[in-house]
Amino acid sequence: MLLPVGGLEMNSTMDDMNLIQEAQRHHLVVRELGEEIDLEIGPGDDDPSFANSPLIGGPPREPSARENDETKQMVMVSHLPPDDQDLSKSQTVKRKKKVVKRWREEWADTYKWAYVDVKEGTARIFCSVCKDYGRKHRRNPYGNEGSRNMQMSALEEHNNSLLHKEALRLQMASKDKIIVDKPIFVKALMSKTAGSIVEAALKRDPHEVEFIQSVQEAVHALERVIAKNNHYVNIMERLLEPERMILFRVPWVDDRGETHVHRGFRVQFNQALGPCRGGFRFHPSMNLSIAKFLGFEQTLKNALSPYKLGGAAGGSDFDPKGKSDNEIMRFCQSFMNEVCRYLGPDKDLPSEDMGVGTREMGYLFGQYRRLAGHFQVSFTGPRIFWSGSSLRTEATGYGLVFFAQLMLAEMNKELKGLRCVVSGSGKIAMHVLEKLIAYGALPITVSDSKGYLVDDDGFDYMKISFLRDIKSQQRSLRDYSKTYARSKYYDEAKPWNERCDVAFPCAYHNEIDQSDAINLVNSGCRILVEGSNMPCTPEAVDVLRKANVLVAPAMAAGAGGVVAGELERNHECNEMQWSPEDFESKLQEAMKQIYQRALKAAADFGYQKESPEALVHGAVISGFLSVAQAMTDQGCV
Repeated sequence: MLLPVGGLEMNSTMDDMNLIQEAQRHHLVVRELGEEIDLEIGPGDDDPSFANSPLIGGPPREPSARENDETKQMVMVSHLPPDDQDLSKSQTVKRKKKVVKRWREEWADTYKWAYVDVKEGTARIFCSVCKDYGRKHRRNPYGNEGSRNMQMSALEEHNNSLLHKEALRLQMASKDKIIVDKPIFVKALMSKTAGSIVEAALKRDPHEVEFIQSVQEAVHALERVIAKNNHYVNIMERLLEPERMILFRVPWVDDRGETHVHRGFRVQFNQALGPCRGGFRFHPSMNLSIAKFLGFEQTLKNALSPYKLGGAAGGSDFDPKGKSDNEIMRFCQSFMNEVCRYLGPDKDLPSEDMGVGTREMGYLFGQYRRLAGHFQVSFTGPRIFWSGSSLRTEATGYGLVFFAQLMLAEMNKELKGLRCVVSGSGKIAMHVLEKLIAYGALPITVSDSKGYLVDDDGFDYMKISFLRDIKSQQRSLRDYSKTYARSKYYDEAKPWNERCDVAFPCAYHNEIDQSDAINLVNSGCRILVEGSNMPCTPEAVDVLRKANVLVAPAMAAGAGGVVAGELERNHECNEMQWSPEDFESKLQEAMKQIYQRALKAAADFGYQKESPEALVHGAVISGFLSVAQAMTDQGCV
């Protein structure tokens, strides 16, 4: 800080620490990180624009209001007459230019984490953290007389300041990739034992934000289980380390002949109950943390289902949007070339996830068949090589609505006439809309990555067909409003502030944050059915729980895809064509079993079915106990 007129010098350490804390609070991004400061100046000493030009490349930096105020308050001490002052300034400018040229290399190295700017016609060195040259940065960096000794003194003062040291610390942290964009939210746990499990996971994988979040939610649900039997602590520690993590590169060639490379993942999380089943996800955000979180959730989801299956997940950071069919085919073939050796009917059974549909699964299966030399594997999705269940693609979305109906039936209510908000516009969201209409509900929203669409009249089958056409042509949902004038599309917004009774988040993990949860509660929502895995942030979960919003967890409500996949694997299913009615009947029965298992497990550990935590905790407890029993029976696995 500059010294104000008539003011006293402020405590340096307190000023420095306050600035550092403020920078951390506002997630300060230093624009000049790692950039060399080019102090080379104009072509000659007589360049008149030098005094008013910044000495660094790039766009000129506008002085802030704070700098303007401090400039007005700065003490200007001079004993020269006005004419002499003008002459002195012109001489000083020339002298500065020569000094800058002379010591440019030394300053470029020393001030890699500072920047040079002109303030009131005087070039100064500003710290990248404090954005000022205040206390300990106050001396003119070029020296009063332009001598080497005075300049080195200015360098030492800058380097010894707390703020410059903080800038250097940030530089080293960024090199080591220690700083993450979003911090891990650590929830308070009731018991030390449960806390030790989360602490161990944090120590092992401190950067895997999504995975740590899913672990915390599971451990929180299992606190009463662990308190009754400490044997489960060791089981949980083993369970949280995947059996197998496969990372590989996926090179492919686009239609222009250019080569690209992406990263592939397959995490076979646990096979204690049987062969793995889990989705392939193609999305730019895909990474190992997301693959582990999805695999962990899938393990508990499969264990909760009526079938004996392990859990897995994987995919790639490849984005199929905007790619031609031939490009997607070449990518899928390259992806399968690496992962095929880990798949098989007794090993791993892949299925669809975000960015992977019937087309992608067809290409993946075709390449697997060529490489393996046989047909014996279950790839769910494509219908070109079996005549089994006719509603495989619809199963997950339909299952969500069946589960919501079970929850409402417990309250002596039904879906008919209820306003429902749905996020997403993929296959799950569209099939949720279909089944909601069949039950007489009023679905009013869908969304995409740019915003959301609301139709207060509600969607019908004709409108859903129109929405599908829009999506198939890769157009924006905004085009819907051109045909249906009473609808409206909101840019950069989410649908959670629309008045509703039931919410179906079917887009992406952590799509509902704390403010969204507050909007949902204020909008009248009383039931939330998770269509996507872990759609709520920890803060949002706390808001919904305190507001007594009943939550149907994805590992229970979203198990329809698992059920359909197992029906397809059934030999009898492959022998005959199932009618939609028969398939729905099987799916409804399986969802009812899952619902009852979750409620029973919750009741066994003291959670009342009216509690907003009953289904969430019950689903985790039931799935975990199944896996834990198998791991115990099989020894140290």
